[in-house]
Amino acid sequence: MLHWSLIFLIIALVAAVLGFGGIAGTAVGIAKILFFVFLVIWLIAFLFGRRAV
Repeated sequence: MLHWSLIFLIIALVAAVLGFGGIAGTAVGIAKILFFVFLVIWLIAFLFGRRAV
């Protein structure tokens, strides 16, 4: 999922350079959402992935 957020961030940067503001804004929004979903899933896996000894 982190891979996809980086792809959308690159798409946003290219679109911004070429002057496509709407597409850039949408791609940045998608990248942010995917990044935060990745962080939440990682945090849940980190907290509940531990086993008590």
